[in-house]
Order: sequence, then structure tokens, then C-alpha cells
Amino acid sequence: MKTSSFKPVLMGLIMGTLAITSTCLAQTLRPTPAADQGDGTYSNPPLYADFPDPDIIRVGDDFYFATTTFANTPGLTILHSRDLVHWEYAAHVLPRLDGREQYDLKNGNAYRNGVYAPSLRYHDGIFYVAVTPNGEKTRIYRSRNITGPWTYRELDRVAFDPGLFFDTDGKAYLFTSGGWDGTLTLFTLNSDLSRIEDAAQIYYNKGAEGSKVIRRGDWYYLFNAIPSRLGMTVSRARSLKGPWETRNQIDDTTGGHQGALVDLPDGSWYGFVMVDAGAIGRVTQISPVFWQDDWPVWGTPDAPDRVPLSAPLPLPAHPELHLATSDSFDGATLGLQWQWNHNPDNTRWSLQERLGFMRLKATQADSFWTARNTLTQKGFGPASRAVVRLDISHLQPGDRCGAGTLGKYSAQATVETAIDGHRTIGLYLSEDTTEGQKTDVLSTPQPLNGNSLYVRTDMNFMTARGQMAYSPDGAAWTPLGGDFPLAYDWRTGTFQGPQFALFCFNPAESHGYLDIDSFDLKIGD
Repeated sequence: MKTSSFKPVLMGLIMGTLAITSTCLAQTLRPTPAADQGDGTYSNPPLYADFPDPDIIRVGDDFYFATTTFANTPGLTILHSRDLVHWEYAAHVLPRLDGREQYDLKNGNAYRNGVYAPSLRYHDGIFYVAVTPNGEKTRIYRSRNITGPWTYRELDRVAFDPGLFFDTDGKAYLFTSGGWDGTLTLFTLNSDLSRIEDAAQIYYNKGAEGSKVIRRGDWYYLFNAIPSRLGMTVSRARSLKGPWETRNQIDDTTGGHQGALVDLPDGSWYGFVMVDAGAIGRVTQISPVFWQDDWPVWGTPDAPDRVPLSAPLPLPAHPELHLATSDSFDGATLGLQWQWNHNPDNTRWSLQERLGFMRLKATQADSFWTARNTLTQKGFGPASRAVVRLDISHLQPGDRCGAGTLGKYSAQATVETAIDGHRTIGLYLSEDTTEGQKTDVLSTPQPLNGNSLYVRTDMNFMTARGQMAYSPDGAAWTPLGGDFPLAYDWRTGTFQGPQFALFCFNPAESHGYLDIDSFDLKIGD
């Protein structure tokens, strides 16, 4: 996990004419993102959203991508692809987070904590995920199916950003180093990966973290992020204990700073790498890789040492795979695109009490930031628009329910009910700072008539601004307040890019609830 201030990415995300303004947003949106350009090439990033700390493996003809989810639950998202360009949600490893009461939003919160930098591997018919929950010892999860169920065993110590590796003889190892130092430690695991048998300090690489290891022929390759300069190194050795030699690779000006390589069925290799991309957070790019004197080189021989803006598709396209986004809430379970802001209170939401609706019952909390059961999914670039249809007829006085964003800045289009039953909608903006939360009112509360309400949230990551509007029928829209900032920051907020949010809370006990009929997400072209 990287801990540096964010800066706009200088390569692969500007994309020339993609500067979208709010006035033309409606004409430039599509239901789902697609990096496949339809001419045998793809554009970076294939996933234009905050999918940080990537680890990608291949199992047969299938690729799997594990990513950080912090305090969101279900946690540790895994994606699936057949071509490294088109992706779908496959699973979440953790149904809930455990070990700290803050995961239940008790005695504080766990934003920016939770689980991050997972290491995904497959060996002898079993999927493994090594991860170190913040403040806890390292765990190794396992399952025979990528969809679970997953069980875990906890080791006796902490391995920061653990890198799990199986050698050709089946022996398992963990690599670890922390960016505050850079001493690389190699843990040798026992046969069932439940215990560390040996620990050895094998190398020093100043500032290194995010270790990932592959083997190619007689060489071992160790990839590390160097957060202090937003760069990546690769080290190689003929033995896991060294001696290692290191070369600089790419950085955030040429493609990214944390990632590694994955092999293709034909024996070639592709790279995956995370880059700080401004307000949207950290996105993952895919790159051709070629070999020169047994060293990996990102890009192509004609344009080496950089992740290309566009390149030929690595494999034949599988456009039938795409990320779920919009939802009519007709299913018996939540779609994999959804996550809660912390562990939910499962007594306070339902998909069964009113079929075809997501019911959010007002949870008791003094603010949006401390309220449980905020339902989220990622904002996508270069611009996203979410339209939510709400039934507000069952809100009670004091309930504060609606839609908006969750992040460093959290915009809340909030419906409130007065004692006399009259309802209003207003826009609030909460900012998380190192000193704590502060909230501003961005609009004068507007009166509402009727029980059906549409709320629209626009996020434009090219301008790093958002806007909100409401409508009684989904046709005639009234702007709600002015625009508001979008930002990513590891020191405050959620350590993630802005997320769409659906919420319902009350400072007092309440029997009120919000019924959500549909969530329609379109993404800018």
C-alpha cells in the first residue's frame, strides 16, 4: 500500500479530447466502461476506477485480479477476465471484517484501515490470498473456488504488504518490506501455509514495499513499489536468498509504481501497474512487456520504458465480460458491485421486505460519516452519472436519507421530514480533515411534493468536480446547490476515490426507512 500525496497522472489518462464538461455530460455517457476500441486495440486504463494495489494471476485461460478494499465490506474484491481488458466481478473474499469494533462503527471508525495490498496465488487446485489486516497479524485465506467459501489461518507475526510465492518445487514463501525502511524479509512457510518455519533478511532496497515475485526460467524477479518517488524497481536473483541486483522500472510519469507481471498462455508476459490518477484515486493499467538480457522492459521495443496509451489486445476479446453497475434490486442478494461503508447492521436493510426494492432502515448516528449501512459503489472516469429512484413515503421526522458521494468530500442530497410531515431536500458537503469532520450546507432546503423522487449525481474526474440535481419524474431536473470538489487523499477521507453512496440515518431511534427502486449508472466516453 502506497502512502504518498496524490498528483495527476501524466500518462495514459489525459486522453486528449476526453475533457468532459457538465453541460455535455448527458450526451457522452454509456452504461458500462469499455477499453476495447473495436479495432484490435485497447486503451489504458481498462478499469477507469479506483482498483488499487493490484495482483493479477492466470489460471488456465482465466485471469484473476485482487484489489484493496479498506473498510468496505464485503472486502477484498476479486475480478475475472479472459483477455486482461474486459473484466467482471468474481467474488469478495471477506463477507465481514473482524478483530476491531471500529469495523462496526463503534468507538470510532475504520476508514483508511481494514484490508489492503492482497497477494493472490493459485497452487495445486487451491486459490490463496495473503493479506495483513491493519493492526493485525498476517492471514492466508484459501478456497478451491474463486467464489468461495474462503477460510483462513493466521500467522504468528505481521508481514507488511505480503507477497506470496510458490516455487516450482511447491515450497511456499512470503516476501515483505515496509516503505519506511526497505529491508526485504523472506519467510519460509510450512506445507499447509499455517506457520513460518524460517525468516531471513535477504536484501535492502530503500523505501521498497508492495513485494511481488515471479519466476522465469532460472531467474527470480522481485517487483517493489517505491512510494517516496512514485516509482517501481525490479530485482533479480538465481536464488531466493540472493544475491539480488536491482534496476529502476517505470514511475507515475511513465505508467505507474506498484505491480508486476503475469504470463499469457503462449508464454509471453504482460505488466499490470497502479498509478495515482488524481481525484479518481489509483487506477490499474495494462502494458506489453518484452525481455532484454533477461530483464523485463515495459512497453514495446519501439517505445520502451513506458506504459502505452494504446496497444494491441493481449488476447482475443471477450466483450461479454463487463463490470456490473446499474441495479434494479430485483435479486435475492446484493450485486457484487455493491459494498457497505463498514460492516452493516443486517437488521437495518432488506431486499425481501419489498421485492424489487432495496430498503434502508434509518440507523442511529449523529452524522453521515458515522452512520452504518451506507451502500456504495465506485465512481468511474472520465465521468459518471448515477440516477437513483427513491420512495420517500416512509421517512419519519429526523430521518436524513438520500443519495450522494462518499470520500474525502462527501456530498449528500438529503431528504428530511418535519414534524408536520412536510419534506425538504438539501445538499450538504462533509469534508474529512486531519482535525476531524466538518459539514457545510450547500443549498437552501427545497420543498418536496409526492412520494417518488429521483436524485442525480454527476462526478467529472477531468475537472474534479461534482454536481447534484433532483426531479419528481426523472425528466425535469432542478439543480441542488453548486458544484463540489472530488478528491483522493490517503491521509484523510476513505483512502479511496469518490464512491456513489445511498444512505439513511437519524440521530435518534427511528422506524423510518427509504425504499430504493433503482440505481442507473452511466459512464463518460
